Amino acid sequence: MAQILDKLFRQKKSGRQPAVPAGQRVYAVGDVHGRLDLFTALAQAIEKDDKAHGPANTTVVLLGDLVDRGPGSARVLGSARAWGKARNVRTLSGNHEEMFLLSFYKATALKSFLRFGGIETLSSYGLDGEAIAEMPFEQAQIQLARAVPREDREFMRNFETMITIGDYLFVHAGIRPKVPLAEQSGNDCRWIREPFLSHIGDLGHFVVHGHTVTDDVDMRGNRIGVDTGAYMSGVLTALCLEGTEKRLIQTEVEPSGIRIVSRELRDSDAALSMPGSL
Repeated sequence: MAQILDKLFRQKKSGRQPAVPAGQRVYAVGDVHGRLDLFTALAQAIEKDDKAHGPANTTVVLLGDLVDRGPGSARVLGSARAWGKARNVRTLSGNHEEMFLLSFYKATALKSFLRFGGIETLSSYGLDGEAIAEMPFEQAQIQLARAVPREDREFMRNFETMITIGDYLFVHAGIRPKVPLAEQSGNDCRWIREPFLSHIGDLGHFVVHGHTVTDDVDMRGNRIGVDTGAYMSGVLTALCLEGTEKRLIQTEVEPSGIRIVSRELRDSDAALSMPGSL
């Protein structure tokens, strides 16, 4: 471990930092989980920030888990789809989208979906999630198909598994260390925690991910986690990458409304100890 940590420190001192290609700008948005209020405010903040920093080939990456837990999943999907018509928005598939889509075909998946935030999602479509949970699966399946528009289901089916831009890899949950990208399983990309979180060596790319909630952005020597638990914390985070620079834009719920917070991320913010010590 000491040798790996020494290597990471030497990489930082050498000035070799991960970068996006010249002329590009990327905003990576953490897990929204049905928080339409925070998502709407963050999208507006990103548009303002992008304009303020001058022309660029800008990509917005939504890191998955747009649905479940929060109250506005249906409208979050609609908002994300509409945003994608106005600019280059790429969306990753999270484990919650996976459970949602499988719920239309598998009774066991529907049970898991309802247990982990799906009741709120169904409520956003005008359904009684608790009543759905008590129905025979065939009847529940009919209710789901009627209530959830086909365009929403198709939208989620077309979410991506991973995205690479420059030195960065964007993925919902993470990747399995020491496995080539072409051989990574979609299940790991949507669900993995260990051994990804505690891996302190080279991952091939600098990984930007969501899925695992932390109190603040979790910046490590080989990855950055940006899931700040919007559905329970009231904080939704976007990581902006341009060249080798990193900065954050966050929307936070306060008694007076939603506040926008922006700050730079510096090398000193990276925790080069065990990445799994959350």
